[in-house]
Amino acid sequence: MSNILMIVTGADSLTMNDGSQHPTGFWAEELVTAHRDLVAAGHTVTIATPGGVTPTVDAGSLDPSQTGGEAQARGLAEYLDAIAADLAAAVPVADVDAADYVAIVLPGGHGPMADLAFDANVGRVLVAANDAGTVIAPFCHGPAALLSAKLADGSNAFAGRRLTVFTDEEERTGGTGENTPWWVESALRDVGLVIDSAAPWSDHVVVDGNLVTGQNPQSSASVARRVIEAIG
Repeated sequence: MSNILMIVTGADSLTMNDGSQHPTGFWAEELVTAHRDLVAAGHTVTIATPGGVTPTVDAGSLDPSQTGGEAQARGLAEYLDAIAADLAAAVPVADVDAADYVAIVLPGGHGPMADLAFDANVGRVLVAANDAGTVIAPFCHGPAALLSAKLADGSNAFAGRRLTVFTDEEERTGGTGENTPWWVESALRDVGLVIDSAAPWSDHVVVDGNLVTGQNPQSSASVARRVIEAIG
């Protein structure tokens, strides 16, 4: 029916506050849920990463203690195996023309904090998509990518817009804790975005025009549903 772009982190580690390397990547449940639901609705999903690298799944996101059990972990792993060729064929973000897509979806994991938040090509795509009114849907740590969307005067293209994101409280209590190198929620506030948060770990989606955001992994399915509704 429609072509959707999924921009996925290409990072496999995050430099922590103490200088150590924290293994990371994309969060399995977030990518799988969004990809599965969008494809099930009849849409074509193209995966893009910085440099066209094959994205790495955060091993922790396949741990049964994080997925809700062995069956859920196995299901996520099986879906990733099923789309392995698509992941390996990721398009370089530098080659993306935002006009080719009706929506741009950005799942999280801590990886976006290492690359998407600072990638000029990601910023170019997001600014062009926003100017065109294209649906932009980052969730959990995915909204870190919005930090790359800078206008010619250095301001953020999404300043003044309402959104939600993995909160600083969630990061402290269930993320990487006090060793977190920087706080996505705070960073977005600092460049002028308006954060609308719900209780930690609750399913929470905020829609502001073409911007659809989800707070955490619990919001993955709701984000996908709102994207499907928005593109008709």
